[in-house]
Amino acid sequence: MSNLKTVITGSGSYIPPSIKKNTDFTNHHFFTEHGEAIETPSAEIVEKFKDITGIEERRYTSSDINASDMATIAAKKAIEDAGLDPETLDQIIVAHNFGNVLDKTIQTDVLPALASRVKHDLGIKNPNCVAYDILFGCPGWIQGVIQADAFIKSGMAKKCLVIGAETLSRVVDDYDRDSMIFSDGAGATILEAKEDTTAGILAASVQSHCNDEAYYLYMGKSNKPDSDPSVRYIKMKGRKVYEYAIKNVPIAMKECLDKAGVHVSEVKQFFLHQANEKMDEGFIKVLFKLYGIKEIPAHIMPMSIHKLGNSSVATIPTLYDLVNHGQLENHSLQKGDIVLFASVGAGMNINAVCYRM
Repeated sequence: MSNLKTVITGSGSYIPPSIKKNTDFTNHHFFTEHGEAIETPSAEIVEKFKDITGIEERRYTSSDINASDMATIAAKKAIEDAGLDPETLDQIIVAHNFGNVLDKTIQTDVLPALASRVKHDLGIKNPNCVAYDILFGCPGWIQGVIQADAFIKSGMAKKCLVIGAETLSRVVDDYDRDSMIFSDGAGATILEAKEDTTAGILAASVQSHCNDEAYYLYMGKSNKPDSDPSVRYIKMKGRKVYEYAIKNVPIAMKECLDKAGVHVSEVKQFFLHQANEKMDEGFIKVLFKLYGIKEIPAHIMPMSIHKLGNSSVATIPTLYDLVNHGQLENHSLQKGDIVLFASVGAGMNINAVCYRM
C-alpha cells in the first residue's frame, strides 16, 4: 500500500457521574508512609494539594460499574463516532493497571482479560477480532495506539479499537494524601488504515527506565498504623516521580517531534497525561526551552484534571474526546492540525505520539 497511515476515525469516553470534591477530604485523617499522624489540619492539606495539582474535584464510578463496563460504554461511543461495524474490528486493545476491582474488595480481577469482556459486551462474534490487555502504567493508552499503528503499518490489521479504563478510587488508601489525586474513567478511540492521506500518526517515541525508577509507584500497605499488611493499595513516591518526569518527558516529546520532522511551534495542541497541573506546565516550559523558545503560546495545553482528576490510562483519550467534540472552552481541532500525545507512569514508562488531524 502506498502512503499507508494510521488515522483516528472516532473517539468516545465515559465520565462517571459521582463527583468527589476536595471538601469531602477535609474530615480525613492522613498519615505519612511511616505511619506518623500528620498534624496539619486536613483543610490546609487539601488547599495545598489543590495549589500543587490543580485538582478541585474528581469522578468516582458507581458501585455497580466496573472498569470493563466503562470501557465498553466508551467503546460504543467511539464505534458510533467512527460509523464503524464492530464486526470489522481486527483488534481490541485495553490498557489498564488493576483490571476489574469489585467495589469494596480491592481485589484485581483480570480473568478473563478486560478486552475479552469488552468484546463480549459489544457482542462481536468475529473470531479474527483479537482482544488483549496491556499493562504499561499511565502511558498504557498511548502504548496501545503505538501497537495498533505497528500492526496497521505491517498489514496485520486495518481497524483497531484502543481503550484506556481504570477505577483507581477502589485501590487508594484513604489515609494517604496521594489518594486525592486519583479518579475513575474510560476513553476509547478507533484507529483505521487509510491510504494517500496527510492525516495520521507521524512518529512515536517510547522509553522504560526500570532501575530505581521501577518502584516509584508500587503496591503497599495503608499508611494507617496497625493496618492489615495483607491489604495493599497504590502508593507513589511523589517527589521522585515529579523529578523523573520533568527531566525525561520533555526529552521524549522532542525525540518524537524530531522523528516526525515537526517543529514544536507547529503543534496545535499538547495532550498530556493529567496527573499534576504544575508538572504538565513544566513539561511544556522545558520542551520549548529545548528549542530556545521562552514565550509559550496560549491555549495549547487542554486540561481536564481540575474537574476529573487523574484516571491514569483514561486521562488522555478522555481529554482528546472532549476536545475532539468541542466540549472544552478555547480548544478545538481542525483538519491538518498537528497534536502531540505524551504520558508518563509506573514502570517507569514514557511515551509520545505525534499526530496530524
